[in-house]
Amino acid sequence: MDAFLLCTGVVALAEIGDKTQLLALILAARFGRPWPIVAGVLVATLLNHFAAAWLGQWLAALVDPVIVRWIVGIGFLAIALWACIPDQIDENATPVKARGAFLTTTVAFFLAEIGDKTQVATIALAVKYSPLWVVVVGTTAGMMIANVPAVWLGRWLSARLGLLRYVRFAAAAVFAVLGVLALAQVGV
Repeated sequence: MDAFLLCTGVVALAEIGDKTQLLALILAARFGRPWPIVAGVLVATLLNHFAAAWLGQWLAALVDPVIVRWIVGIGFLAIALWACIPDQIDENATPVKARGAFLTTTVAFFLAEIGDKTQVATIALAVKYSPLWVVVVGTTAGMMIANVPAVWLGRWLSARLGLLRYVRFAAAAVFAVLGVLALAQVGV
C-alpha cells in the first residue's frame, strides 16, 4: 500500500501544471465531452505507464535520446498543424461524437507522455518498487487525480465563456511551442 500511495502522490504532484494537464483542459473545451476524454486519459496513461514500467530501461539503453526528442518534437508540430484545421464542431456547432473525442485524447495523451516527467518517474518507481502492477496503477491514479479536474474545468469554461473557436488556436500554439522546445533540445 505504501508503494501505491507513493506512486500516486509523486505522479499527481509531477502532473500539476504539466503539458498533459493543459491538454486535458484544451480537449475538454474543444470537444465538450468530458467522459470520453477522461476515458482517453485513462487508457493512454495505462498504456504509456505500462510501457514505461516494462520497457523503459530497455528502450533507454537501445534508442538514442536525441532520436526520441526528434520523434516527440515532430509529433507535436504535426498535432499543432492538425489543430489549426477547423472541424465540424467549429463550423456547424454540432457535437463531436464520443468516439472521436476518445480517440483524439488517447493518441494525443499517449504522445504527450512520451519522455514526460511522469513517464520518467514511472520508470524510476518501477525500478525501485514491486510488484509492477502497483506502480502502474499508482502512477495512473496520480495522473487521473491531476487531470480529471482539468477536464471538467475545460468543459465548464467552454460552456460558460463560448471560447470554442479560440481553443483550436490555443491548442495549436501549445503544441507548436512544445514541438519547438523538443527540437531545441536536439540542437536543431
